[in-house]
Amino acid sequence: MPHVPQIKIPATYMRGGTSKGVFFRLQDLPERAQVPGAARDSLLMRVIGSPDPYGKQIDGMGGATSSTSKTVIVAKSSRPDHDVDYLFGQVSIDKAFVDWSGNCGNLSAAVGPFGISNGLVDAARIPENGVATVRIWQANIGKTIVAHVPMTNGAVQETGDFELDGVTFPAAEVQLEFLDPAAEEEGAGGAMFPTGNLVDDLEVPGFGTLKATMINAGIPTIFVNAEAIGYTGTELQDDINGDPEALVKFETLRTWGAMRMGLIKSVEEAAKRQHTPKIAFVAKPADYVASSGKKVAAGDVDLLVRAMSMGKLHHAMMGTAAVAIGTAAAISGTLVNLAAGGGERSAVRFGHPSGTLRVGAEAKQVDGDWTVTKAIMSRSARVLMEGWVRVPGDAF
Repeated sequence: MPHVPQIKIPATYMRGGTSKGVFFRLQDLPERAQVPGAARDSLLMRVIGSPDPYGKQIDGMGGATSSTSKTVIVAKSSRPDHDVDYLFGQVSIDKAFVDWSGNCGNLSAAVGPFGISNGLVDAARIPENGVATVRIWQANIGKTIVAHVPMTNGAVQETGDFELDGVTFPAAEVQLEFLDPAAEEEGAGGAMFPTGNLVDDLEVPGFGTLKATMINAGIPTIFVNAEAIGYTGTELQDDINGDPEALVKFETLRTWGAMRMGLIKSVEEAAKRQHTPKIAFVAKPADYVASSGKKVAAGDVDLLVRAMSMGKLHHAMMGTAAVAIGTAAAISGTLVNLAAGGGERSAVRFGHPSGTLRVGAEAKQVDGDWTVTKAIMSRSARVLMEGWVRVPGDAF
């Protein structure tokens, strides 16, 4: 029987922060994949190598972790005062779906450089040397991100001495500003705290009643105290990911928190919404050894945070969850703020499995409701490979 040949699609494989993904210009996608729907999802899954019952993504570009099973579509923006539109697709590793419900804060650092290098940013806005300001419309959540991209001799500067825990080699620093990052999630009414409380009593089968801070900022996130669920906050990936029973309990916690936040209407819906909300647990500072062997002292950080992504403990920290951490830390009385010692603060440095990260946020109360004007953090980005990605012509 005849077999359909492969087709090739222009693509760039990039690292952004502590994540990697396959980047496309919208105009380069096959026509039927230029619009949302089954064809686009099928194409991106085949590019990444999903669904893979072996969980390895051997026959695709994915790296068999939530941090490396990612796709990005970028287009010249039609919105005023924006340069590019950025759409993020989190590809499930072993199941047949792409989750479009949230942003990837790490890959956000690569969107500005990609847009500049691929002719999507007006040349008049790009300095020969210095820093280019790229205004990004994050289409998943309807928010603006401003990326400050270093330029040298008319090209994006990728090399440098900026070090990011969780990334082996230094690179050029890309500063990101997440403007008005409170996520306007369906069912949450656009409120930063969808329940109206800084701390709630959350009933979860298998856990009982837990204190929880549930926040929509950067990405919907549910924070609980590490001690309340039997942890110290110093855990590394193997401590969690090697315990199947713990993973099931975390997914139960995530599901019931999502329902309480109004993000889903039934327990069954959680399976189709793996990317959001995130689960994170916090603790007061303590000494520990990061996954690289680097010693992190209690005096180096304001608090400890560990976060789950796509059902597994993240090897570092998702950029969007870092926005949630910075925002919650800036609001006196949240579990994150209390773990950091309480009081008013405009920035925190927190410990994660790979080391530490600093994030700043500006929060204020207006008419009884909390708002955040922006959250700021630094990341780095680098092109790993560019050219074409190939997929069977009948894959979508």
